[in-house]
Amino acid sequence: MTALRITLQVLLVLASLLLVPLVLLHKGKGGGLSDMFGGGITAGAGSSGVAERNLNRITIAIALLWTVMIVLLGLIEKFSE
Repeated sequence: MTALRITLQVLLVLASLLLVPLVLLHKGKGGGLSDMFGGGITAGAGSSGVAERNLNRITIAIALLWTVMIVLLGLIEKFSE
């Protein structure tokens, strides 16, 4: 069980580190801090629709993987007692 737990923990850290830049790469929707600091100026020159959709899909897939790893780690903790 410890090898599985260590593997899941390493994958969880990697997924967490990958999620941060993926979320930050998303285009701002306006009205928030990005507009206050000039982010609204470049909003019109943003990425294409296909690139944004692919970024959304990748982010959702990594977030779902992250969630599954959290649940599996919790189950391993619960049943290892």
